[in-house]
Amino acid sequence: MVSRRLSRLEGHRRKFMAVVDQTPECSRAVLFAGYRARNTGGGVVLMFVVPQQDFQQWLGVGDIMREEAMEEANAALAKTAQFIREKVGIEPELVIREGQPVEQIHALIEEDRDIAILVLASGSTKEGPGPLVSSVAGRAAAFPIPVTVIPDALTDEEIEALS
Repeated sequence: MVSRRLSRLEGHRRKFMAVVDQTPECSRAVLFAGYRARNTGGGVVLMFVVPQQDFQQWLGVGDIMREEAMEEANAALAKTAQFIREKVGIEPELVIREGQPVEQIHALIEEDRDIAILVLASGSTKEGPGPLVSSVAGRAAAFPIPVTVIPDALTDEEIEALS
């Protein structure tokens, strides 16, 4: 069962969520989410999911690996947040989680009931549209909110016009 969205109630605002990762198409989803949020008086949540790994605990190697993964997540989110500030002019919320991406996306949507739209971007490489888009298309993820999928070939100007 999905918790009721609160984004239309007084004191709340609709949030668009984009997942930040290392894929080239990620910036397309982030930009669309930013423009939609700005144009509708909403907010943007940028989420980075650090894959859960079997960190070895021998002589602190696991701690070092986890720390490096968190540093990478922080750096990616900081860079993406700066991109949104400069390009769109809004301040995003930043969230880092550790685990399986689909599970963590579901958990954040459940926790933050102002999140009303998940924005993903599809890749156009021979590997396919990307794991998150594939999971939505295959209904494995079945996200409890609408999902907007942005083609990676759209230019910044086209994304702004569509949002």
